[in-house]
Amino acid sequence: MNLRCAFLTALAGLALACVAVLVRAEAPVAIPALVARPAVVTHHVGRFGGERIAYTATVEGLDVTTGASGESARLVSFAYMRDGADRARRPVMFVFNGGPIAASQYLHVGGIGPRRVAYPDDVTAAPAGFRLTDNAYSPLDAVDLVFVDPASTGFSRALPGTSAKAYFSVEADARQFAAFIRAWLKRQGREGAPVFLFGESYGTNRAAEIARQLAEASEPLPLAGVFLYGQAANIVEYAQRPANVTSYVASLPTLAAIAWYHDRADRQGLTFEAFLAAARHFAKNDYLTALYAGNAMPLADRQRVAARLAGFTGISADWYLANDLRITKERYRLDLLKDRGLLLGRSDARYVAPLTEAGGRADPSDVVSDAAERLFAEYLRRDLKVTWPDRYVAMTEAGFGGWDWGVGSALGPFGDWPYHTGISAMMARNPGFRLVVGNGFYDTQTTMGAAELLATQSGWDPARVTLRYYDGGHMGYSVAATARAIGEDIRALVRGQPERGPR
Repeated sequence: MNLRCAFLTALAGLALACVAVLVRAEAPVAIPALVARPAVVTHHVGRFGGERIAYTATVEGLDVTTGASGESARLVSFAYMRDGADRARRPVMFVFNGGPIAASQYLHVGGIGPRRVAYPDDVTAAPAGFRLTDNAYSPLDAVDLVFVDPASTGFSRALPGTSAKAYFSVEADARQFAAFIRAWLKRQGREGAPVFLFGESYGTNRAAEIARQLAEASEPLPLAGVFLYGQAANIVEYAQRPANVTSYVASLPTLAAIAWYHDRADRQGLTFEAFLAAARHFAKNDYLTALYAGNAMPLADRQRVAARLAGFTGISADWYLANDLRITKERYRLDLLKDRGLLLGRSDARYVAPLTEAGGRADPSDVVSDAAERLFAEYLRRDLKVTWPDRYVAMTEAGFGGWDWGVGSALGPFGDWPYHTGISAMMARNPGFRLVVGNGFYDTQTTMGAAELLATQSGWDPARVTLRYYDGGHMGYSVAATARAIGEDIRALVRGQPERGPR
């Protein structure tokens, strides 16, 4: 089990099982030693946002020092900057994935950078046919992009005298990014440029903590905006412990979307959007009331709720009556297509695989991230001309036990760590700060309901928060239409355009 699988399995509601498996997993991959390499600069032309744009790509390391004890690291980033622009004022977005801790390659060639993997719309297509293509959806026309790999991933490493583990914590991990952002802006002469963050999965937790540190520093650095994709900032609220009734309410719209996709829902003549709206309304009203009432609810009312759940999710009313009106997302993956012998993808439930071939609780949608890893290596050599012999580390197995989660750290990410207050601090620091929270319809880990819960329960000004729902899963940008929509939403965030409603 790799670390991505470990973290995301826990997101899906199997924290204790995941920790147990991780203990039995292979030993952590050794982190290669630090080797100094000169910057690699290449020049390119692409078409972004309908414009033909010349841009420069720079792959280079930047040393940062963090903490009172002098911990330091060399972070290697991939910067794409539009040629001919007034860089002193041009917006810049720092982009990173999660893990913890993973390199940024998934966002880099998955859908945000100037080249992307052209994933077929046919989810049954053979991965061997996936290829790299120009990414017309990248927002490089509107904002420079800097993909950052945390220490111990990619080519980034802790410097001599600093243990790699020094950055295996919520606070220290964010400190290296905050220090990098300041150092990069200074090196480029862009201290006055509008600064944005884009984080995915655990990267959303990281983005919130970076925002806190930048807002509360003795010399604050106000962020212009943050984009959280596949957010986990309120994971404690939607982790599926049996008694956490809120989590089942939050997950229902996602289960409904999946049932619709696999033609297991009772659509009642509704459009997909209307069906999801009905599921969301039922979840927050009748379903929440029923879960709160528990066994005090009269049988006739329980039967009525079970019948509605069956219509939305494709799981029988008898199952719901026998299981306290709830099903975990992991159980749902196993049961929805069990009659066909198929397991749903965890990261993207559109993908399926035979139960016997999928290893029980493996993730059939791993083909998406696996392709990004494989083709990123090709991209490094052919496009960016990076021929360093160093191994690019996709993911470092810090693991739940090896990561310091702060408050309630023994519980891993399920402790009551107030990630969202980092965003609150930045909102207070910068009245112009804006936030976008995006999620894929078919992501069983970081769900649409969890995103809505974050937006409505964090005390944020709703006028400064935008919710977006996209076709696809945890890496929804693998869908071309979603890559286009995310690019448009990044442009809207950067340009301060009026927000639209959820879609």
